[in-house]
Amino acid sequence: MTELRNVEADLAQFRTRVLVAGLAVVFAFGLVAARMVYLQVIRHDDLAAQAESNRTAVLPVVPNRGQILDRHGRVLATNFSAYTLEITPSKVEDLDATIEALGALVDIQPRDKRRFRQLLAESRSFDSLPIRTRLSDEEVARFAVQRYRFPGVDVRARLIRHYPNGEIASHVVGYIGRINQREKEAIEDWPDEDQANYRGTEHIGKLGAEQHYERELHGLTGFDRVETSAGGRAVRSLANTPATPGNTVVLSIDIQLQKLVEDMFGERRGALVAIDPRNGEVLAFVSKPTFDPNLFVEGIDVENWRLLNESLDKPLLNRALRGTYPPGSTYKPFMALGALETGTRSAGTVINDPGYWMFGNHRFRSHGDGGLGAVDMYRSIVKSSNTYYYSLANEMGVEAMHDFMAPLGFGQITGIDLKGEVRGVLPNQEWKRNTYKRSEQQRWYAGETISLGIGQGYNNFTMLQLAHALATLANGGIKNRPHLTLATENLLTRERTPLPTDPPVSLGYKREHIDVVLRAMQGVTTEGTSARVFAGAGYSSGGKTGTAQAVTIGQKDRYDARKLEEHQRDHSLYIAFAPVEQPRVALAVVVENAGFGAAHAAPIARRVFDYLLLDQYPNPQDLAAVQKGLAAAPIGTPLKASEMPWPPQKDGTPAPPAASPPQGSDASGPAKPVPPHPGTQTTRAG
Repeated sequence: MTELRNVEADLAQFRTRVLVAGLAVVFAFGLVAARMVYLQVIRHDDLAAQAESNRTAVLPVVPNRGQILDRHGRVLATNFSAYTLEITPSKVEDLDATIEALGALVDIQPRDKRRFRQLLAESRSFDSLPIRTRLSDEEVARFAVQRYRFPGVDVRARLIRHYPNGEIASHVVGYIGRINQREKEAIEDWPDEDQANYRGTEHIGKLGAEQHYERELHGLTGFDRVETSAGGRAVRSLANTPATPGNTVVLSIDIQLQKLVEDMFGERRGALVAIDPRNGEVLAFVSKPTFDPNLFVEGIDVENWRLLNESLDKPLLNRALRGTYPPGSTYKPFMALGALETGTRSAGTVINDPGYWMFGNHRFRSHGDGGLGAVDMYRSIVKSSNTYYYSLANEMGVEAMHDFMAPLGFGQITGIDLKGEVRGVLPNQEWKRNTYKRSEQQRWYAGETISLGIGQGYNNFTMLQLAHALATLANGGIKNRPHLTLATENLLTRERTPLPTDPPVSLGYKREHIDVVLRAMQGVTTEGTSARVFAGAGYSSGGKTGTAQAVTIGQKDRYDARKLEEHQRDHSLYIAFAPVEQPRVALAVVVENAGFGAAHAAPIARRVFDYLLLDQYPNPQDLAAVQKGLAAAPIGTPLKASEMPWPPQKDGTPAPPAASPPQGSDASGPAKPVPPHPGTQTTRAG
């Protein structure tokens, strides 16, 4: 029997299914429409930006770093373009294999690999790091053909910092190096605008003018918006904001004078600072030995770093800024001025100098077994009487000496435009209480005051402080802050902007007191301890020799340099100014462990004055004698400084003439001192 279907029921069921399916379709289309509205309307701006970001990239355009010039326009730091082979470690699967394969295409030395490993340890894995700099055109071509084999490796054209004078003035100019992790963390604390300005920047000033004037030299970073391919490579530029190159920084030093002084030191260690007392401009700022700043630009290799860092001569120490020394007898003119200004002594006060001075039962020797007899203030400076200043120190006392010397800049930060300046030690009772922990060491003993009068004891100052104090004295007691930079210059407009300087400060000294001291210092060069050095000079000058102890010699012992290790011998010091009538230059120089000031330091000062005031340059014979400490007055006929070639040639071939004739100046911290034992110290006059 055939079953009859209920047509109406089937139709009803079908309609229900169609309705449900239709509702499902409508609901699905509604979801699609809603999603489209959400994406196309609500999130339109955000997604459009993301799409544009996928299609384009904003790249920082690093500005050209500004140049550094000397006062005559000679280049001290500049840039040159070169190809660099760089690796991004995060994009390389096997770093060692990649480096070995690259070595088959370009010359990669072991030192290049060591430097790369050092940079890798200091950087992030997604930083691009150089494995070889200064590729030749042939090396670039060989790599370009094989580039597909090396993902994460590329050749980039970069501006590389260059110091054309090598080691000359390296402590002044400084150097740049790759930004390390500590510096990156410091940059993160900068304002957002400053952080943005360093996007893409890989190098920063590390020392000297490069560090102090980093913001001037760096410039303003630009931005380039480019269209990129699916692989992330730039296809075309869409828009750009050009970078603004850094300003040129013009230093006050004369690089030819700087080289002359460094040459005169030869292999000896020491420092010299020459200042124009009228305005505080630093004309020469020498620290010997020096180093080649070019070694640091792309990261110094381990071998060179070890040679510099472990050298007993400490070439990385800026002795002019951070080296502290007892001033020795160069301190006596300032002591004499202190005596006049405080009313402790008059210029005519006569002291008997038997060759020693007694304090209680302690004997402080002066000139060995012989004395100078009757000594007034003039003769005390000209003949460098220790006895005169032993007794003066006892009369003044440590607090009065401290209070008089501090405004002159001794034991103070001068404020020169270099980072890392040390304060040195200008002792008084408070200083000793703060320096030592044990109560018996904190006490000031009267016998400790005596040696301070001749620049020994706890006294420790930099050559910068000594030159600064002398410049103030030579300028009639008017103090100018020493500075190394004259101006900045806009590379685009060539507009020069002088750097602001502090106004001069008068220390209020009486002119007649200053004249007494300056006249005595002039006597040093005409009839005193440096008379042989300045014989026949075509100008008048004043000076003071100094011989500062590096180690203490026992009371019963005689100083004999031959019996001492080289680093234990006395330091040779000299301070000088010229011309006497209107001083244009004041300087302080120390030659470490060289002995008597007139034999080693004063001849250097004489030739600095000859260069600045007479346009004279020592001939090779004279220069060799100065280097060995065998010269007094110049030997033979000097050369004409303005006709000396610049840059100097190592092979003796002719060089371009100097940019302009130098026609004068118009144009780590110290160790904790050990307290001396009164009565056991032997001191020598300068």
